[in-house]
Amino acid sequence: MQRWRGLEDIPEDWGRSVVTIGSYDGVHRGHQLIIKHAVDRARELGVPAVVVTFDPHPSEVVRPGSHPPLLAPHHRRAELMADLGVDAVLILPFTKEFSKLSAADFVVKVLVDRLRAKAVVEGPNFRFGHKAAGNVDFLVEQGKVYDFEVEVVDLYVTGEAGGGEPFSSTLTRRLVAEGDVSGAAEILGRPHRVEGVVVRGAQRGREMGFPTANVETLPHTAIPADGVYAGRLHAQGEAMPAAISVGTNPQFEGTERTVEAYAIDRVGLDLYGLHVAVDFVAFVRGQAKFETLDALLAQMAQDVDKCREIVAADLGRD
Repeated sequence: MQRWRGLEDIPEDWGRSVVTIGSYDGVHRGHQLIIKHAVDRARELGVPAVVVTFDPHPSEVVRPGSHPPLLAPHHRRAELMADLGVDAVLILPFTKEFSKLSAADFVVKVLVDRLRAKAVVEGPNFRFGHKAAGNVDFLVEQGKVYDFEVEVVDLYVTGEAGGGEPFSSTLTRRLVAEGDVSGAAEILGRPHRVEGVVVRGAQRGREMGFPTANVETLPHTAIPADGVYAGRLHAQGEAMPAAISVGTNPQFEGTERTVEAYAIDRVGLDLYGLHVAVDFVAFVRGQAKFETLDALLAQMAQDVDKCREIVAADLGRD
């Protein structure tokens, strides 16, 4: 799959394509419906399928300081889109200047002149251009002028997550923030993932017999609520069952919020300096402070046993 950062990266001889536009944070199951439809339509027309997205999130430019927690960094979104059959991803730098681009100019400069859209696939509430003035109806009218079709896909999937609310990135972020990683996984179609580089911490886990990978997460990452979770630690091409701790470590009067993953039953792992990923499968318990260190150690042993069972059962469902 080709990855372009900015319009200038698109090959000069790029032919016609089917395009879908959006932030697509998380590439959740609703997003997947739109992207799959775009891919299927591209195959029917014999042209590539292109996803157009933005960096940073538009809200951060329009309303500084409002950047939402991210469910997936751009490289992860690209991987997920590639799995769906997308041929190219265009990441447009979202600047103050770009935010002032009218909907009509966006159509010409992005869809017509550079991507040569043959069809555009979107959800019913798609908005674009300066002050979100462009909508699907406007896009349809522009398509008549510039010779591209517009197809609208209903992306509103529902399930048990959020009490039956339509699946969305906003709902997913809320569930993650509440620690409901099972609900988030239902929306995403996979466990919520946090990525980052393993850095040196206080190394208390190592001293207590549970050495953890202290993950320095990427900026704006959506991190689950404080507590203990069962999940997987992805490192060096391997997915290892893990017991994951999120929080400030109140047992030792900690103040900095961290994400730490203990690779269950693994000995001698050296992950310092490596980029790793942590998948959150299930919430186990909330963060707590224990009366004694022995009580903490006993609880940690129970947590590891429970996490081992949960991940084994989850693997059996895959």
